[in-house]
Amino acid sequence: MKKLAGILLLLIVVGLFAFPAFAQGTAEAAKPPEHVATAIVLAAGFSMAIAAAFCGLGQARVAAAACEGIARNPAAGGAIRTAMILGLVFIETLALFTLAIVFAKVGW
Repeated sequence: MKKLAGILLLLIVVGLFAFPAFAQGTAEAAKPPEHVATAIVLAAGFSMAIAAAFCGLGQARVAAAACEGIARNPAAGGAIRTAMILGLVFIETLALFTLAIVFAKVGW
């Protein structure tokens, strides 16, 4: 219990020291030169293409494995389908995170 109290006290002290850092004004963001902005857009496009391609491959493998599992054991179809959908959600989330980073980096 003493260790937990010490950790909480340390977190509070660190939080109090970090508070003035958030009070600073924001610096005006300088726009990058045009050739750098073009490189950022190209890199963002390539990264989204790579993420979409590998997510598609991953989803195909998940679906194939689920179909094979259901074919081998039809009684476990519900559990396999649930696990497949959960796996597809995790894979698609990676592509959506990449898309969010692309939009944040490009600045649209």
